[in-house]
Amino acid sequence: MKKQLYLLLLLLSTAVFAQQKQVVTSIDTTKNKIGAEFKLSIKTTVDTASKVIFPKLKNFGALEVIQSYPIDTVKMDGRYELIKKYGLTQFDSGRYVVPSIKIFIDSKPFMTDSLLVEVANVQVDTLKQKMFDIKDIAPADNPIGDWWKYLLIFALIIGIGAFIYWFIKKRQEKKLQEEIYKTPIEKATSLLDTLEKKELWQKGEVKAYYSELTDIARNYIEEAIEIPAMESTTSELIQGLRAASVKKKMTLSQEIIENLERVLKQADLVKFAKSKPLDFEITEDRNKIQKAILTLDNSIPVEVPVEEDVLLNEAQRQKQIQIQLRKQRNKRIVTAVASVVFLLAATTTFFIVTKGFSYVKDNIIGHPTKELLEGEWVKSDYGNPGVIIETPKVLKRVDLTKTLPKDGMALIKEMQSFAYGSALDPFYLMVSTLKFKQETQIDLAKSMDGILQSMEAQGAQNMIVKQEEFETKEGVKGIKAYGTFSQINGDDKSSAKMYYEALLFSQEGGLQQILLFHEEGDTYANEISERVLNSVELKQASK
Repeated sequence: MKKQLYLLLLLLSTAVFAQQKQVVTSIDTTKNKIGAEFKLSIKTTVDTASKVIFPKLKNFGALEVIQSYPIDTVKMDGRYELIKKYGLTQFDSGRYVVPSIKIFIDSKPFMTDSLLVEVANVQVDTLKQKMFDIKDIAPADNPIGDWWKYLLIFALIIGIGAFIYWFIKKRQEKKLQEEIYKTPIEKATSLLDTLEKKELWQKGEVKAYYSELTDIARNYIEEAIEIPAMESTTSELIQGLRAASVKKKMTLSQEIIENLERVLKQADLVKFAKSKPLDFEITEDRNKIQKAILTLDNSIPVEVPVEEDVLLNEAQRQKQIQIQLRKQRNKRIVTAVASVVFLLAATTTFFIVTKGFSYVKDNIIGHPTKELLEGEWVKSDYGNPGVIIETPKVLKRVDLTKTLPKDGMALIKEMQSFAYGSALDPFYLMVSTLKFKQETQIDLAKSMDGILQSMEAQGAQNMIVKQEEFETKEGVKGIKAYGTFSQINGDDKSSAKMYYEALLFSQEGGLQQILLFHEEGDTYANEISERVLNSVELKQASK
């Protein structure tokens, strides 16, 4: 008995708990359009101390969760009413079930109700609503502007200019280093002047100054007196100089030789012992070297050259002058070429950045349809019934009768065709007129289908066709077909995407046809097509 009473109390408490923590499921609409939002609401009433967990789901069955709204909390009579909303959607039409889900209240699961919803298609009335072509991709606005392009051009011009300046400066320095002096004394005095202009010892580079100073003296002695001064030590050089002065009968004072030796030893101390002479000592050493070189040059006996030596020296001098003139001419040529290349590179870069690479390529290398567009156009009358049309070139007569079946030719009284280019050219234009033997009611739509089928028979693949009415400036109405197709090259089997336009008119039992096509995306060809079609005029058929 107690056990049955216990079970009864347990069932009553569970029922009361269920009533207190009831979960209510609702939806704002059960029928909606594709992509529209269903708002699913789950409401539960609980004690203030209860903990409720709503699931985080990405999908409710076949419905996608596009938004999970925050929980709304309402306090009522000491209890909380919690409302959780989910935004659901579906992009396919049909009937769908919102399945039951688990809501945890104080760690105990409660199931929501399942619901049935319907997603309906969006009706499109193609008769009342005008259809439009897909628009081209529009370029996005650039938030940083175009200033970086001009900065890039400026930096490139500065870089090229700096390179040209460095190149010319390098050649000038090289030429200065390779300058040919007439005599050793002229070379030595010139190098001494150049050394003073460098102001090495004033900048603290005393070691470098003494090294160049003694090298000038040693080079002069080696070239003028013909002793190995560059490879000799100071003692060996002085000893060799004394011996040479006796051999060559040079009038050298003991003071000059001692001063030269003193400067060379001072240079050795600076270079190897890190000695630091005073400023006035450096100036005196430079003067001693200059005086020693001049004295040595004056003491060398002058030899009277024979006539053959004079002629040989003159020939060598003339040869050296020619070499110098050739170098100067080559320098001017290199400078001129570098300047031209710089200007061309700067101009080309400017136009590439501002106009684009295609613009530069089309204007420098050339573009076949651009040349057609900018050439001298011709306005002429073709066929019967006559078609007056303006074209970049005169259309040449072609014979298409051989391509027609014999039973079709039996119905035709007269056929004239005129064309520019061929099916493999970047731009093709054809004007064709037909006159039938008997007056026939012509269906332009069926005739246009025949033209398009003929293009497919000649190799056009993956053809996309759009048709609309066309009216000339004089009010003559016809039909226009346009679109794209793939053209296969028979040689290498490559494929090209082509754009075509075809006009068809019917007058007094005759047909007038205009067909043109070109590579898709060719802006120049697009302008040609527009100009050609805007110029179309039709004549009445002659009997």
